[in-house]
Amino acid sequence: MRILQIIDSLEAGGAERMAVNYAVSLRRSAAFSGIAVTRKEGSLKSALPDDVPYCFLDRKSTFDWKAIAELRKFCVENKVQWLHAHSSSWFLAVCVKVLLPSLRIIWHDHYGLSEFTKDRKAGALKWGSLFFSGIVSVNENLRKWSLTTLFCRNVMYLPNFSISDPNQKKETVLKGESGKRILCLANLRPQKDHFMLIDVARRISFKDWTFHLAGKDFEDDYSRSVNKKITEYNLQDKIFIYGSRNDVQNVISQCDICILTSASEGLPVALLEYGFHSKPVVVTNVGEIPAVVKDGQNGFSCESGDAEKFASLVGELIADESLRQQMGKSLFETVNSGYSENAVLQNYMNWIKSL
Repeated sequence: MRILQIIDSLEAGGAERMAVNYAVSLRRSAAFSGIAVTRKEGSLKSALPDDVPYCFLDRKSTFDWKAIAELRKFCVENKVQWLHAHSSSWFLAVCVKVLLPSLRIIWHDHYGLSEFTKDRKAGALKWGSLFFSGIVSVNENLRKWSLTTLFCRNVMYLPNFSISDPNQKKETVLKGESGKRILCLANLRPQKDHFMLIDVARRISFKDWTFHLAGKDFEDDYSRSVNKKITEYNLQDKIFIYGSRNDVQNVISQCDICILTSASEGLPVALLEYGFHSKPVVVTNVGEIPAVVKDGQNGFSCESGDAEKFASLVGELIADESLRQQMGKSLFETVNSGYSENAVLQNYMNWIKSL
């Protein structure tokens, strides 16, 4: 089986990270596993080993015939059978399939606002789905949306998974006191609700505990509003923003509690990475998170927007080191058994063979 991942960029985001994870992991089970990037390279390019075939298309417009021809050429030269298109890269995959009808397309839906699918418009995607052989959804809400909205009937929920990079360089040194750091690994986007995080930080009275925000800063209105709110509440010495980090594993290892305050999610890769590092977590119960975190067993969870309850749960973990260790160990066991690379890829390969 010869499979090519397609993604619009290699900026640090959930969909981008999963495209890289699939390309890297499938080397061991597929005859060919490569990745094509359509519009923009980014920090995740450094996570690609030398033996993963790579193609950058530098696409400039919707109908960029040069990019389409380049992708077609790459597919022919590498005898690609399957195009695994992530998020909005499905359009380019369809264009190439028109030129190479033998290609089969898997579309991977990473839509981050899965709590609000009633407001989601299918648009051209609905007609594009006529060319899909199958759809992978990152949670059950998205699977149901595809089944009721799109024309492709072969829809499968597959959880995200995390892989370790033993060659990842340690670059980031976090501020604050060691042993008293709280991490939120999330790009600065509205659905991640950093304003709730700020509200939580205001309510935490434990001395010297600090919050660390790692994730792409788009330097937009949302980012400026977040920074303004931190200053307004005089939390500059309690909340630190680092932007996108290439050494995520190193960042997680320096923290003692990990959180997500999201208003909406699919299945956040960050949560799986927290688990693989045996970190205790406090999260909001949105998207597929409740399938991973069972409140009070392998972590704490609460409703989105409930900063008072969220802060209380963080306080419980701060006050009890043994509870942190117990929760972290339990989450590792959950993630390792149900969301491991091997388990997900086995289901993925079996599903493709059945199409």
